Amino acid sequence: MFGWYRELTKRERNTFWGCFAGWAVDAMDAQLFSFVLPVLIAAWGMTTAQAGYLATATLLSAAIGGWTCGLLADRFGRVRIMQFTILWFSVFTFIAGFTQNFEQLLTVRVLQGLGFGGEWAAGAVLMGEIIRPAHRGKAVGSVQSGFGIGWSLAALLAGVVLAHVPSEYGWRALLMIGVLPGLLVLFLRRRLEEPELYQQTRAAMSANGRRPGLGAIFGPGTRSTTILASLLAFGVIGVGGAIVNWLPTFMKTVRHLSPGQAGFYVFLVTGGSFFGFLASAYLGDALGRRRTFQLFLVCSWLVTVAYMFLPLSGWGLIVMGVPFGFFTIGNYASLGPFFTELFPTAIRGSGQSFAYNFGKAAGAVAVSCIGILAQWITLAEAIGLVALLGYSIAILATVRLPETKGLNLTPGFGTAADQDDRANAAAPTASAAAEGVKP
Repeated sequence: MFGWYRELTKRERNTFWGCFAGWAVDAMDAQLFSFVLPVLIAAWGMTTAQAGYLATATLLSAAIGGWTCGLLADRFGRVRIMQFTILWFSVFTFIAGFTQNFEQLLTVRVLQGLGFGGEWAAGAVLMGEIIRPAHRGKAVGSVQSGFGIGWSLAALLAGVVLAHVPSEYGWRALLMIGVLPGLLVLFLRRRLEEPELYQQTRAAMSANGRRPGLGAIFGPGTRSTTILASLLAFGVIGVGGAIVNWLPTFMKTVRHLSPGQAGFYVFLVTGGSFFGFLASAYLGDALGRRRTFQLFLVCSWLVTVAYMFLPLSGWGLIVMGVPFGFFTIGNYASLGPFFTELFPTAIRGSGQSFAYNFGKAAGAVAVSCIGILAQWITLAEAIGLVALLGYSIAILATVRLPETKGLNLTPGFGTAADQDDRANAAAPTASAAAEGVKP
């Protein structure tokens, strides 16, 4: 099952683990706040509206930070920006432990969010350009499973610290500890190198003086790709994230789960997502990018409908958290390799990060739509309707986008359509790599 990993070169393995550790720390620092929030509501007398503002502000700043860092990664390098982002959000996680009121924490969370979005943007591009075509989907998707590890580490740290340190200091200590893994990741990444694709592209642009502008991803050759990729991200991340956001409320208010059952449910969703990341990654290289998305999107819709309308209760309902996390969240893993292959090297960071973060930002709209619809129809019907519309949009986007499995990336400004024309020519190279031929 992991034979592909043994075929990787030392450079590919170093990149794999450097990005895996970074995404795990990214997820850990983000989830630490979810454990801190209930303590702050009690200690500071925060309202639920203020708690919502913190979450929304962080989500929007992460979207802005992701696109900005994608642009910077195209201009200054994938490794350099990736190093900067993890240092940025680790430091602001530490600073959050010193805040004294809601306004200060909101400011720090906005700044912290800029780094959260940027880590994925730079890391996904770096991985996609370093890993050979035959294993790109497996490697990039497997790295994204680091999010599951990060969630688990956050839960472990929160359980230990909040249980043994007085609450007025415990939440501060928990956030301050978050800087240590970030510094460790910086150490692990000290020997990472820029992809040759990127170096060749920058050299060519310096020689001919051609540099892409801020709107290059909406140029004639890439406009349709950018729009379709953004719609795909909206269905996968935006709608999927909106359902994840509302499902705990549905479980508590409609299905009446106890606090203990709800906690175990979250654990199963997290575990299911970890294996979903891996399955999506492997299937992307085996079945192709588009078929994998279509399979996971259809299954996500079916699982959502089962949650909403089947007469399930108690532990039967909780166990459904495994397939829910597997399909709805595991689907995220296929976005990285697919987006890497859709955009040309010169604007890959910008295009990939814009599409991904458009999906994240649009998720805030999907969350609101469910809440508004729930005033007129049941919550189950509102979730089911938004899921149907969002997943249908994503499936239509996959129909229009080219299949990129096994694609050899090239330096320069080649469009996604040009790359699609070379996809068949890339197949022999991919087969050779699968047999152990080093590039």
